[in-house]
Amino acid sequence: MKSKQFVSLIPARKNSKGLRNKNLHPLNGKPLISWTIDASKLSSIIESTFVSSDSNKILQIASDQEVIQIKRDDMLATDNAKMELVVLDAIKKINDLGFDFENIVLLQPTSPLRDHKDIDLACKQFLAEDCNALISVQKTQNNILKSFILNQDGYLKAPFGKQFISMNRQELPEAYKPNGAIYVINKEAFLNNPIFLQNQTILYLMDDEKSIDIDSKEDISKIETILKHR
Repeated sequence: MKSKQFVSLIPARKNSKGLRNKNLHPLNGKPLISWTIDASKLSSIIESTFVSSDSNKILQIASDQEVIQIKRDDMLATDNAKMELVVLDAIKKINDLGFDFENIVLLQPTSPLRDHKDIDLACKQFLAEDCNALISVQKTQNNILKSFILNQDGYLKAPFGKQFISMNRQELPEAYKPNGAIYVINKEAFLNNPIFLQNQTILYLMDDEKSIDIDSKEDISKIETILKHR
């Protein structure tokens, strides 16, 4: 069997802290998770789409939309479960299903304004550059580089490096934060070192509107307003 270059993984657990049954919450007439399933299926690069969930309702939606379901263990569906472990579990189960692939694209359903064009552009950028991972980001205030945290002894520590503390704002480099919309990672690199920030990680820059991450009913309303004006 020929190895697939890109497969996508949509992680969608049953419960959530902020908005109850968030991944099933209706957005413009369809469940939130369906927006990301549609984006993955419309991608010209993603060859197979997998949904990982502990929810039978979510897995039924995945079945109805003709994508592949992965039943997630309850211990990987808690508030404290690390996404890296969810991905490792999915990789094993995808392999067990007989799918060979090179790269996995993590698409969280809380980013419904990320569309198939973003997925395709991110994957093409991943292929074009010398990298083993890609993270979608948005710009953030670079004065965060001048911030402090407390070390284990209770003293101030510069987490980003002492060199930034005395810099003028104009001298500081650009700063970015992950928006949770797209993670692309080489499977072998992730299995050898299961973190998303690999040693050769590039960025895919998205604007603030597309970077909205749903965590409340207010976020749903904000996105519905945006969709009405498109």
